[in-house]
Amino acid sequence: MQRNLAIISIIGICLFGSSFTVGSTQFLVGVQNGDWIEYNVISTGAPMQGHDVEWARMEITDVQSPNISVIITSRFTDGSNDTINSILNLETGHLIDDFIIPANLNVGDTFKDENYGNITISFSEVRTYVGSQRTVLSAKMGNSTYYWDQATGVSVEGSTQTNQYSIYSVIADTNMWHSTQVHKTDLGAIIMIVVVILIIIGLLIAGVVRYQHKKPIRKAFR
Repeated sequence: MQRNLAIISIIGICLFGSSFTVGSTQFLVGVQNGDWIEYNVISTGAPMQGHDVEWARMEITDVQSPNISVIITSRFTDGSNDTINSILNLETGHLIDDFIIPANLNVGDTFKDENYGNITISFSEVRTYVGSQRTVLSAKMGNSTYYWDQATGVSVEGSTQTNQYSIYSVIADTNMWHSTQVHKTDLGAIIMIVVVILIIIGLLIAGVVRYQHKKPIRKAFR
C-alpha cells in the first residue's frame, strides 16, 4: 500500500468531451475512455522508496464527469512493475498531484487542487511533444513545476527539485494526438522506396529500348 501511494505521488508530482459547471465557471473534461499516455522518468540523488520510477503509463478507463477513472502502470529501476486504479475528480480537486486538470484553460484561469487550493495558470507556450506541436499550460506548486496539454488537460512534462533528489518526467507516447513530423527512419524508408521504383522504371525503359533495337527491319518491295 505504501508503495502504491508513492507511485501515485511520484507520477503526479512529475507528470501529471463532457462538461460540468461549478458556480459560474465551466470546466471541460478533455479526455475520454481509451485515451492513454506514457512517460519516461529520470531521477537523480536519493528518491524515497517507491519514487524510483523510470517509466509509467496512464490509461483512461471511464469518464463520468467530473470523475475520471485511470489505471496507472509503473516500471521501476529494479525492473519490477506495479499497477494501481484511481479516480480523479476535477470538481473537488482530487487530482492525485494533478495528473489531469480541466481542459482549455488559459493564463490567469484557476483550477482546484485539494492539497494546494486554487492554482492559477501562469504560463502558456507552444511546444513539441510526440512529434506534434501542442499548446501547453504551466503552474508551479511547492517544489514542482507542471506542464499540461491545453486541449486535453493531461500532464505532459514536470520536474521536482529537493535537497535530496530531483525528478524529471516527460511524455514518451500517446494516442490522444498524432505526430505531424516525418521521422528520420520514415524518411529513409520513403527514399528507399522511391529509389527502388526509379530502378524498376529504368529497367523497364532499357528493356523496351533493347527490344526495339532487336526488331527486324522489313524492307518494302514493289
